[in-house]
Amino acid sequence: MTKPATHEQPLVLFESQLSIRTFKLNRPEKLNSLNESMIGLVQPKIEFWKNSELCSVIWGSGEGRAFCAGGDVETVVRDATDPNTGNKAIEFFNKEFALDYLLSTLDKPYIAIMDGITMGGGVGLSAPASFRVATENTVFAMPETKIGYCPDVGANHYLSRLDGELGTYLALTGDTLTGRAVYEHGLATHYIPSRRIPILLESISALENPTFDQVNDIIEEHRSEPEQSGTFASPLVGPVRAALDFAFSHNKVESIVEDLNALSGHRDPLINHWASKTLESLRLRSPTSLKVALRAIRLGKTQSLIEALEMEYKIAAAFCNGASPDFETGVNFVLVEKIKTGRPNWSPATLEEVSDEIVDKFFHEKSPYLESVPEFKHPFAPGESREYVEYALPTETAIKDMVTGEHPNGGDTGITLNELVSSFENITDSKMGVREKIQEVAARRCELIDNADGNRVWLKWIHNAQLPE
Repeated sequence: MTKPATHEQPLVLFESQLSIRTFKLNRPEKLNSLNESMIGLVQPKIEFWKNSELCSVIWGSGEGRAFCAGGDVETVVRDATDPNTGNKAIEFFNKEFALDYLLSTLDKPYIAIMDGITMGGGVGLSAPASFRVATENTVFAMPETKIGYCPDVGANHYLSRLDGELGTYLALTGDTLTGRAVYEHGLATHYIPSRRIPILLESISALENPTFDQVNDIIEEHRSEPEQSGTFASPLVGPVRAALDFAFSHNKVESIVEDLNALSGHRDPLINHWASKTLESLRLRSPTSLKVALRAIRLGKTQSLIEALEMEYKIAAAFCNGASPDFETGVNFVLVEKIKTGRPNWSPATLEEVSDEIVDKFFHEKSPYLESVPEFKHPFAPGESREYVEYALPTETAIKDMVTGEHPNGGDTGITLNELVSSFENITDSKMGVREKIQEVAARRCELIDNADGNRVWLKWIHNAQLPE
């Protein structure tokens, strides 16, 4: 008997629903890992939609249990290690980063549905979105140091703009945030139940020439209220968060490790446990990747998105050109052989052996691993990237400015906690989680000043983050 003909599913599905245009990554068996063919399908559609008057909103999602679990680094490493195809590996990163940049320049609402695993290349597709929607299924990470590589896709621009040293922690450890915590820390702008996503799509498609604020209001209407009011889902709050900001504030990985070692003996069991767990995470990572990642995120703090992408492109090219063997070692260990325990055979094996000269290979313009690298090309009309935190919860910097009187909506006199909460609830139209965020930050970063009249207790911002005793 002859087998019935099978029709291979397209790697990306595109639809038009009134004025909304959607793309759905459709490689569920590979967790929608982004390959060159998928990039080649998405990029021209986005460019066409960007300039189409019939398209008012762009919507991106993934089939199955992932939005996108990353780039197809198995193929990249295979190409990079073959002298005949080495240029293909570098070209992949050029195309991937160019698509990320294109998405960041859209002047119409772009909604990324992070319903499931969103890592690496998936972060590159979602971070440029004006609206990043997390659900109870969201698993967020930039796990590149686990495979001997370095966070890319603009992560050094985006992560460095998170509160405190959270971005540094995520970049170096590769650890995950899940569900509501992704929203609480500003990586998503909204949090809704997964079951409401189809209804949300219908509601937005019914809008005629919607503004950004109208789209925001519609998503807010579908938000998921916390099961227990007044609490955070993330464990990275309070004393643990203070410890994180303290330990990861250094510009040397060895100094971070030194502080974590000291904190692993802290009398607070929460800090003790977090520090010990974080030390173990860093011990398993590529020492070279850790040092490259730390330098990159420090540089990314002052870079525009396009500058960060250009830097990351050079870092990727240096890895592909053999500046470190760890990329190949890590991909084979984690993704090809799928070894679940132990530590890859990193080279160098320790932080102390990774000199500044080794790290310079990935950054210095005269590095022999970068001399012949083609220029990063992005053949799209330049545009202004939207503010990453525009529709997210208030940042710690914004909260500080309100306390110190530097916020545009602030006053020139002292402010109480209730007034601080009320101010941001008014600014955000009582956005879900605002009260909890303000209270957590104020408890950690403010001291109370009593004016002794029995009526008002002012907040005073602590400019240097304090380590819990």
